[in-house]
Amino acid sequence: MLDWEFIGKIVANFCFGYPFVIAWYWMTGSLLYYFIREMHEPMPESPPELPYYPFVSLLLPCYNESAQLEETLAVLMESDYPNFEVIAINDGSKDNTGELLINFAKIYPRLRVVNLTSNQGKSTALNAGTLIARGEFLVCIDGDALLDKHAITWFIRRFQSDGSLGALTGNPRIRNRSTLLGRLQVGEFSSIVGMIKRTQTVFGSLFTVSGVICAFRKLAVLEAGLWDPNAMTDDVDLTLRIQIAGWNVVFEPNAICWILMPETLKGLWRQRLRWAEGGSQASLGISRDLFTRKVWRLLPLWFNFFLSTSWACLTLIFLITWAVIDLASLNFDHGLGLLPLWWGTILTITYLMQSLIGLFLDSRYEKSVIKTFYWLVWYPLVYWLLQSITAVVGFYKAVRRPATAKGKWISPDRGLK
Repeated sequence: MLDWEFIGKIVANFCFGYPFVIAWYWMTGSLLYYFIREMHEPMPESPPELPYYPFVSLLLPCYNESAQLEETLAVLMESDYPNFEVIAINDGSKDNTGELLINFAKIYPRLRVVNLTSNQGKSTALNAGTLIARGEFLVCIDGDALLDKHAITWFIRRFQSDGSLGALTGNPRIRNRSTLLGRLQVGEFSSIVGMIKRTQTVFGSLFTVSGVICAFRKLAVLEAGLWDPNAMTDDVDLTLRIQIAGWNVVFEPNAICWILMPETLKGLWRQRLRWAEGGSQASLGISRDLFTRKVWRLLPLWFNFFLSTSWACLTLIFLITWAVIDLASLNFDHGLGLLPLWWGTILTITYLMQSLIGLFLDSRYEKSVIKTFYWLVWYPLVYWLLQSITAVVGFYKAVRRPATAKGKWISPDRGLK
C-alpha cells in the first residue's frame, strides 16, 4: 500500500528544493561571468574601435507595426555603426505597415523593403530577409524595439573576438513600467533572464537567444537550415539547431535594446503560454538529433527543460493537494503546506539574494534598476504560479500540435496606452 504521506513529503521537498538548487546555480554562473568577463569590459556607452567594420544586415520583421514603426526606424538609423542596411519585411500586415515602409524607404537610403502578400509567420519573414541580405552578419530586432546606437558595434566586436560564434543574444530592457506587472518584468529580466543567459554562457550552451534582440553569423544560419516556419518560437528553435550544427552561442549584455512587454494578465498569459509551447516544441524536436549526432553539450539544457517541466507539474499537484486535503479538512499535519517550516524561509532568503545579485549586475546597463527590488518581493505570487501553469499547458499543447502547423504570429500586448 502506498504511503501517501511519505510521497507528499517527497513532492514537497522537490517542489521547494528544485528552485533552491537552480537559484544557486544561476547565482554562481552569473557571478563567474561577471568576474571573468563583464567587469573587465568597457562601459556599454563606450565601445572600443573595431579593427574593421564588416557590412551588417539588420532584419526587421513587421506585422501590424504602424503605431511603432516610425520611432523604431528613426532610432535604427541613428546607430553609430558605419556600415549597415535595414531590411524591413512586412509579413502581410492588416494595417498600413506596408504603405508606411514604402514611404520610409524614400526617406532612408539604408532601408530596403520586402512585402509578403499574406501573413506567413515571423520565421518566413526572417528567411525572406536573410536570402536578400548583403551582410556577413545579421542583427534581428522586433518592429517595436528601440536598438541602442552602440548595439551593432558590440555584436560585431564579439563576433570578431571568436570565430566559433554562430549567434549572440543581446540585452533587452523593459521600457513600459506603468503597472505592477510592468515593474515586475523589469526585475524579472535582471534577476531571472539575464542571470540565466550569463550562466548558460559560462557553462557552454544557451537554450535561446532573445528574439527581440539577437545577432547571427549568416553562415551559421544557413548551415542550420534557416528559420523553421513551423516553429512556435523561432528564437529557441534556431538557437538549438545552430549549436547542433557545431557553432557556439553566447550572451552579449552590452548590446542593448528597449522593448515593450505585456502589462495585462491576459497579454502576459498569452505571451508566456506561447513561449512555453515553443520551448517544449523545440526541446522535443531536437531529442533525436541530440543523441544521434551526439551533441552532448546540449544534454544539460535538454535535461533541465524536462526537469523544470516536471517541477511545474508537481508544483501544481502539490498546491491542489494542499488545497483539497488541508484547507478542506482544516488539517495541516500532512507535511503539505505553502511554506514547509524552515524550507520556506531559506527559499525566500535565496530568492532575495538572487534578485539583488541580478539587479546589481544589470545596474551597469540601467542605473535605476535597483529600485525595482521592492516590486520583486511580489514576484513569486504572480509569476511562479503563472509559469507553472503555462509550462504544463504549453507542454501539452506542444505534444498535441500538428507537425505541419505554421508558427504564425499575432499582434502582441505591448502594454497600456
